[in-house]
Amino acid sequence: MFESLSPVLIAAAVIGGYLLGSIPFGVIATRMGGAGDVRNIGSGNIGATNVLRTGRKDLALITLLGDGGKGAVAVLLAWLATREATKDAQAVLTSIAAASAFLGHLFPVWLKFKGGKGVSTFFGTMLAAAWPVGLAAAATWLAVAFLLRLSSLAALVAVALAPIYVFVFDRPLPIAWLGLFMAVLVFIRHADNIRRLLKGQEPKIGAKQKDAA
Repeated sequence: MFESLSPVLIAAAVIGGYLLGSIPFGVIATRMGGAGDVRNIGSGNIGATNVLRTGRKDLALITLLGDGGKGAVAVLLAWLATREATKDAQAVLTSIAAASAFLGHLFPVWLKFKGGKGVSTFFGTMLAAAWPVGLAAAATWLAVAFLLRLSSLAALVAVALAPIYVFVFDRPLPIAWLGLFMAVLVFIRHADNIRRLLKGQEPKIGAKQKDAA
């Protein structure tokens, strides 16, 4: 799979993807929108869910689109760079770029490696890398969120099923490895949410929280 991929191209996908993923849209949106630093609000997370705790739905939407979009852009650039390569090589490079952007979001160099939980970036990269898989994962999130009104559980179920959806839709194997890689990291980043879910203490969508953290 790597035969047609030069070390320079792989390095560009890793470095470029990481730097794209490191763009902290939550911090940028809240500061430019006059809502302060999102890291000092609620859970301190830089993702769209915590930005929403500022009371600004517009800033949360910007963050959601930005965090998802940066992953999609990383995949698109890798895809454009491998238009003349084999499908397998293209799948490898887009997966490398996507994984690098995902790591950039979780561990952004600009914020001392303290980033978000990765759900928005997961969906953005997966929709760009294999849109049927991304749509199936998004539909899974919506279904679980609608039935149980637990955003974190919906995200965990969606990312866990994504690697399986890759085989259902007959997508290249590197995409499955990408999905598994991101799913593991999403679960790790949601450790606190998982503990609350097991105790029945995870706040439901729309519920008012005494402690936003």
